[in-house]
Amino acid sequence: MSIRTVVHESLPYVDKEPTADERSQAQNLITAELASIQASSSDNDDDASNTTSALHPSLPPLRDSPFYTANPVLHQEQARLSAKQPLTAIDLSRYEVDEDDLASGTGTSTAQLESALGRAYTAQAYLTARHAHLGLLDRYGKNAWLVGNWQAEAELAAIERDLAAAKRDIELVNHARRQMQTEVGEELRGLDATWRRGVGRVLETEVAVERLRHEVEQRRQAAPITSGNGAE
Repeated sequence: MSIRTVVHESLPYVDKEPTADERSQAQNLITAELASIQASSSDNDDDASNTTSALHPSLPPLRDSPFYTANPVLHQEQARLSAKQPLTAIDLSRYEVDEDDLASGTGTSTAQLESALGRAYTAQAYLTARHAHLGLLDRYGKNAWLVGNWQAEAELAAIERDLAAAKRDIELVNHARRQMQTEVGEELRGLDATWRRGVGRVLETEVAVERLRHEVEQRRQAAPITSGNGAE
């Protein structure tokens, strides 16, 4: 764990609000960055609709899970979902019975009749269970629904209490931050002004040194000419 003191660069109660030009420049930088990300993503992916959800180029590529790569069923299911095809794992025809064939019995073999009879038994078992479930729902469903609503209301009340506590903590943190920044605001402004004056003096000193160096260089170049004229 780092032992450094956490310092936030954001000082909303000390710094001045950005001007319209500064906001426009920041927005232009953000727009240019998003455009560069989308351009780099479109180069790697032909589908332009996925460029908005692409990762940043500086992020490392995602690694596939060994469980996913070693399971072909997951690949098939993902391909089915991508193609928006319906799920065909359950054979619905087993619950369907052609009553006309069973009633007539003509032109139907014994195997077909046995198959139709098996489907009829399956449908009858399903309908019996469905009827039992509907009866239980009609008898106990209202109470179960009321109990479910009561549990949902209890969970909602607990979440609302947590939300209120979080908002209160945020308000306390913002109040403490505002108080701290207000107390040290004058000191920060004084330090900023001192730093600016120091930078200005450094620049003035560098300009004066450069001017003095230039004068010394000129005198050095003029010195041999003067001594030569005196010798003549």
